[in-house]
Amino acid sequence: MIRQAAIALMLAALPAPLLAAPALSPADTAREDAGIRQVIADMQAAWNRGDYRGYMAGFQNPGVIFVSGGKFQDGWQGTLDHYIRDYGDSVDTRGTLTFSDIRIEFLAPDAAQLISRYHLERPQKAMSGINTRLMRKIDGRWLIALNHVSAYDVPPAGK
Repeated sequence: MIRQAAIALMLAALPAPLLAAPALSPADTAREDAGIRQVIADMQAAWNRGDYRGYMAGFQNPGVIFVSGGKFQDGWQGTLDHYIRDYGDSVDTRGTLTFSDIRIEFLAPDAAQLISRYHLERPQKAMSGINTRLMRKIDGRWLIALNHVSAYDVPPAGK
């Protein structure tokens, strides 16, 4: 944590032109945007078929940082274990996941910020919220390096 703060302070001291990343061409931007959206679509499909490992394939392994419920989660493996343990094999406990209103901003050719809404529909305790994600292109693949979830419980229908 101290190392990250020190790096942030050093970067803040640099003149802005040194920090500017080369811009992507419109064709590159469209291609990379589609690549990121495909990662998210693949994750959604994997979750909905109960393939938690497939869902987790969209995250940097092992280095992803998860923030949810006001705390840091236990990395890639800990998050996979949590999904298996707490959401189970049944569609009733796992629910149906939908990502929507996806917004992508490129920060560099290998970095993008993604903000989206999500909704997890299930008989008990439906959830909705916002994901804020730092996407990194690593070895030619877009992966989520930082995932922050801001969730709220959805009241049951008719209440």
